[in-house]
Amino acid sequence: AVKLWNEWCRTSNTTNVLPTDSFCLFYRLISDPTVLLCQCSCYVAEDQQFQWLEKVFGHIRKEGLQVTILSTCPVADYKTQESTLTLPSPFLKALKTKEFKEQVCCPLLEQPNIVRDLPAAVLSYCQVWQIPAVLYQCYTDVIKLDTVTIEAFKPLLSSETLKNLVKDVSESTKSLKKLLTTNENHNNIYI
Repeated sequence: AVKLWNEWCRTSNTTNVLPTDSFCLFYRLISDPTVLLCQCSCYVAEDQQFQWLEKVFGHIRKEGLQVTILSTCPVADYKTQESTLTLPSPFLKALKTKEFKEQVCCPLLEQPNIVRDLPAAVLSYCQVWQIPAVLYQCYTDVIKLDTVTIEAFKPLLSSETLKNLVKDVSESTKSLKKLLTTNENHNNIYI
């Protein structure tokens, strides 16, 4: 677990980090220790992103590493000739590094659209260090993450990278609903 201090995440206690009050949680899959999940629930300021990436990637072997980034943003951020009101929401777009050779599960992000914040920093880091990486950006019209938005990521479960991690795709909706219901009650876990 990692705690951050910046204008948006103020904390002074960085020695006793509990999972409930951490801003970045790391999970390693017991059945496959090569799988590492990083879940951030706090904004990482621009001036902290490089140091954050150096710390995270500094503890990971880069040989055979492949990175998949999942992110959401408002559909209003999507640039298109047509009205965003006519777009089906939520929808996925992908952006990948030159080294990522697998087929992406959705259309690529068109210009002049951009990604920003920590997802963009992770993808840029991977491009510079020649790490295969793909960013899946979900454009949604809801502020709080819901099951409909999470369902937009469902095609990724059949991707080459993630298909071996999924036991039963048909059970994923039920599991996600249960997770979101739990999070609504406690309001302290973010995806």
